[in-house]
Amino acid sequence: MTWTRTLAVLAAAATLATPALADTFPGRSPIEITVLFPAGSSADVSARLLADGMSKRLGVKVFVLNRPGAGGAIGYRYAAGQKPDGHSLVWNSNSISTTYYAGTLSFNYTRFEPVAQVLVESPVLVVSKDSPWKTLADVIAAAKAKPATVTVANSGAGSHTHISSVALFKTAKAEVVNVPFGAAQLVPALLGHQIDAALQLPSALTGYVRTGDLRLLATLTDKRDPAFPDVPTAREQGLDVSLEAWRGIAVPKGTPKKVIARLEAVIKDTVASAEFKEGCERLGVRPAFAPAAQFGRIIASQDVQLARLMETIGLNTRQSHAEDMRDKHAEAAPHKAVHVRRSTFMARRWRTPDFQTAQSSR
Repeated sequence: MTWTRTLAVLAAAATLATPALADTFPGRSPIEITVLFPAGSSADVSARLLADGMSKRLGVKVFVLNRPGAGGAIGYRYAAGQKPDGHSLVWNSNSISTTYYAGTLSFNYTRFEPVAQVLVESPVLVVSKDSPWKTLADVIAAAKAKPATVTVANSGAGSHTHISSVALFKTAKAEVVNVPFGAAQLVPALLGHQIDAALQLPSALTGYVRTGDLRLLATLTDKRDPAFPDVPTAREQGLDVSLEAWRGIAVPKGTPKKVIARLEAVIKDTVASAEFKEGCERLGVRPAFAPAAQFGRIIASQDVQLARLMETIGLNTRQSHAEDMRDKHAEAAPHKAVHVRRSTFMARRWRTPDFQTAQSSR
């Protein structure tokens, strides 16, 4: 048998084997979920809650492996390079867009296949219990009184919490210093007065909020978060900023549809379980299952919105995927090209004259 014939036979065998492997997924092999942020972070604790439920339903171990750095970009790069067989998942979030437009990630959300949205979280502004600031207005007043002296921690340059912090204080026309911080160091730094405040997601903070060690000043959501009913939104306090964060599971491009469907069904069952709902309540997050097709639409829509927002606040180094596709279409058919007007994220909300330069994240 010639080498050419041998290679052809092997290729045909691989093609035939793929549906069979999809039918028996996951077999006995474990599954890993890449989490983009450190142990103890909001992303980490919520991913472990999901992994436990999936393990029970799939009959194989589902591991959580932390691959933090660059606002999530390091984890995305790793996950995108894994075999598309359903055994390598990524705990996806809005950061797939923020890291891309910030320039820390070289590819966008289309490198992955959506599997399911799992939950949503409210970005919150938090200070220590003995901070002199009791309201969002207090923080803004301090920042305006002494520009570039108030320090606000976030999850990393280009992360969703970084973008949220810049948007909040740009809207308030107040200059702060945005500081990237690891989850394990965040609470000690707040309690030890090494930083003045933090713009974070709540899972890693909820326990300290309930004991009174940390004080929430605002949520960046359209309505009050049911987990924190006594905490007013930024909108209620005069700043029209709403940047709710979603989390879900995605897989490398090319993963078989049957595998995606199996994972989606298991995630749906997990999210609907009483144990998952109770766990979410403890963490201060909200279950929000969406199937693969709907999740894909959510990601694409949010990508366009975040691109516009980041352009408005001076953090966008690229154009949105939707705009890029329109440009390519126009180049391919110039005689049909039409003028495309860039609309502003959330209409007139972000149209303030001083949205020109990005704040430092150092």
